[in-house]
Amino acid sequence: MARLRKTNVPSHTLAAELLLMHACGRNRAWLYAHSDEPLDAAEAEKYFALIARRAAGEPTQYLTGKQEFWGLEFEVTPAVLIPRPETEHVIEVALERLGARGIKINMKTGAPSPPLRVADVGTGSGCIAIALAHELPHAEIFATDISSAALEVARRNAQRHAVSDRIHFTECDLLAALAPAGGNPTDAGRYETPEARFDLIASNPPYVARIEAETLAREVRDHEPHTALFGGADGVEIYARLIEQAGSMLRCGGILVLELGYNSADRVRAMLAAERRWANISITNDLAGIPRVLAAERI
Repeated sequence: MARLRKTNVPSHTLAAELLLMHACGRNRAWLYAHSDEPLDAAEAEKYFALIARRAAGEPTQYLTGKQEFWGLEFEVTPAVLIPRPETEHVIEVALERLGARGIKINMKTGAPSPPLRVADVGTGSGCIAIALAHELPHAEIFATDISSAALEVARRNAQRHAVSDRIHFTECDLLAALAPAGGNPTDAGRYETPEARFDLIASNPPYVARIEAETLAREVRDHEPHTALFGGADGVEIYARLIEQAGSMLRCGGILVLELGYNSADRVRAMLAAERRWANISITNDLAGIPRVLAAERI
């Protein structure tokens, strides 16, 4: 712990505890109940090696290979962005905006609700797609990512949480491969058939500006995948393309939910407001009061 404190590791006490649990293959309750029990030589060697790597900047989550999100444990590797608590607001807003559509059984009639068609763009570890699959048992989910390595991690996470039968993982840029018959997802009016449109499109896209790279914590800048971090020169370029594609691929009344980067809320809202196809635009702050999630309805 002293080594982590000396190298200014954030939450060094927690990091030391998590790495000890990982090195010993034990849970927190066991560690507390056996706090005076010495480590054997192999455990000690593994633990101190992990401490050295964490002190050098490697994220704790990559060292343990896991991170919790939405009450579920996810495998994480350097191929994927580490899920953050702030991203859980994407799930909260999506479920709130879907309203009664998000409930499997119609509460008034008792009849099954119509199936939902959902897309998670830039799925990474699969945390958004898998959390939505848990909350929306009547949804068919399409999860895309430009990284094949990330999709392998997401597939394993979907299998771990027993939702792989309802999530289709596709390697592509944004929504490109989900266009029917290989069409261009920006072609206005192309996707009018129900089977071609989505009820919900959610995304935590890359939104860090390249010029802000040096302001990132070393754990983020030096270890997390840059394709999942950086959204162009000023951080909002991907939003413009994603909003255009979503406008063509959401059905009338469909919901778009986007995680926002720092100081991007006004610019992304302006992109939506400039088009006549969006209504009920809202922005939700995270627990720190930072504008974190934008939602809009396709009209």
